[in-house]
Amino acid sequence: MTIPATEAVTGTGTAGLVPASMTAATDESKEMFLQLMVAQLRYQDPMNPADSSEFLSQNAQFTALEKMQAVADQTAMVLQATTAFGASSLVGRDVSYTLADGTQGTGAVHGVSFGATGPVLDVGGVDVPLASVLAVTDGSRAATGSSGSSGSSGDTTAPA
Repeated sequence: MTIPATEAVTGTGTAGLVPASMTAATDESKEMFLQLMVAQLRYQDPMNPADSSEFLSQNAQFTALEKMQAVADQTAMVLQATTAFGASSLVGRDVSYTLADGTQGTGAVHGVSFGATGPVLDVGGVDVPLASVLAVTDGSRAATGSSGSSGSSGDTTAPA
């Protein structure tokens, strides 16, 4: 059972995880801010110049906003990686699920694939989104229920 790696999990930086439209919008916002600031400086009244501390304050606010966005992007990356690792740990376990069309089922997880909408489990040939999982049980216990209890009694008698 192999779990394929994806660009979203193994990629470096935010390029693989942050949508291109969000990155482009951030770049456009920076450019627009700088253009407005230059226009204000260029067309200000020479007899009543703008206060330089106001420009510094605006620049500091913009920089702080950029840093907060970077932290939010990195937090989203950590969340996606955690979800992917959590989904991969379900391989070999039994799950109960309900799909969007109302189909219910249970079965052992044979693999995990990672798509744009998140991890998708392969449960006996059925693609089950991680969000549709209702319960998870240890698949090995169900198969070895009686030997598990005899192993337990063996453990208690072995030290004695």
